[in-house]
Amino acid sequence: MIEIEVQNETHQNQERVRFAAVPRIGEGLRLREPDGIWASYDVIDVWYQKAEYGDIWMPYLHVRMTPGEGAAENVDADPLHDEQDFAVLGGEHEPFKI
Repeated sequence: MIEIEVQNETHQNQERVRFAAVPRIGEGLRLREPDGIWASYDVIDVWYQKAEYGDIWMPYLHVRMTPGEGAAENVDADPLHDEQDFAVLGGEHEPFKI
């Protein structure tokens, strides 16, 4: 297991997470949100820094929440929120005419 420092751009925090392999730029991963819910994140940067001890290079990840993942949190952006628009969300289809 490799312990990697993950710098989260969405929540502006850092944490150390163990991985079996170092994720690459563009790959997705699941991280636990501060409220305990799991969310998808995209790796936007990977870099290595030399450790304070020995000749070891430590990996670091820079991640950002996957676009659309946090949309459920914003009630104003939720099309199902307004009851008046509920019936027209998918568009009303006309009956098939024979």
